[in-house]
Amino acid sequence: MADRSMPLGPYAAVFAPLPAEGRAEAVRRRLGEAIALGLLPDGSMLPPESDLADRFGVATVTVREALGALRDDDLIVTRRGRGGGSFVKAPRDGGRAALLARLSRVGLGELRDLADHYCAISGHCAALAAARADPDDVERLRRLAALRPDPGEPSGTPRQEGTFHLELAATAQSARLTREEMVLQREIGPVLWLADAEAVTEGRRGHDAIVEAIATGDAAAARGRAEDHVTQLFDAVKALHRDTRSRRTR
Repeated sequence: MADRSMPLGPYAAVFAPLPAEGRAEAVRRRLGEAIALGLLPDGSMLPPESDLADRFGVATVTVREALGALRDDDLIVTRRGRGGGSFVKAPRDGGRAALLARLSRVGLGELRDLADHYCAISGHCAALAAARADPDDVERLRRLAALRPDPGEPSGTPRQEGTFHLELAATAQSARLTREEMVLQREIGPVLWLADAEAVTEGRRGHDAIVEAIATGDAAAARGRAEDHVTQLFDAVKALHRDTRSRRTR
């Protein structure tokens, strides 16, 4: 029977080995956040339990316990028999509740530091892309920048933002930067896309500006546009951060 589980691709960081501590809860949190944040697409099939155990560096029984908890969280559904397995069930709110919960646990200084790191990675990726992109690369980035999420799919905006930045890193033709972008996507990227509608609209204009700078081969402009884009989204989310933290302490 053909293997229908998802190719790792940009999801590789989700399945990286876990630290020794945490075990079932760490597996549950890693997969649960990835599902809630849209990094694992709705309906996609997770790797078999034995493969997950090998990737995470834990026992199969630990994975089984974590998957049971994810079923209780209504984040996966498991089908038995031929063609069965565990399948992603995206949350109805597109992961916004999970993002807000994550945001409330992050200090402003840590958030600022992560955003600075993201600026540095995105800026350098854009600069390298301007130097290395061919016409096909530019056209692919233009198509991604032009996409608009389905209003009925709450996770559409963070997923499209993440896809654009991963493609930007791939266009830079640096395996290390692409891996770093994947880690940042999981760690902080989607939180920055919690910005209000006006900021998201400006963010899409930022994509257009990045692509045009890459198209003209202007590395300095591409770097600046990418850094401005991430900074603008971070600035927009700061008020939301203060609000979530204040509600948490009430």
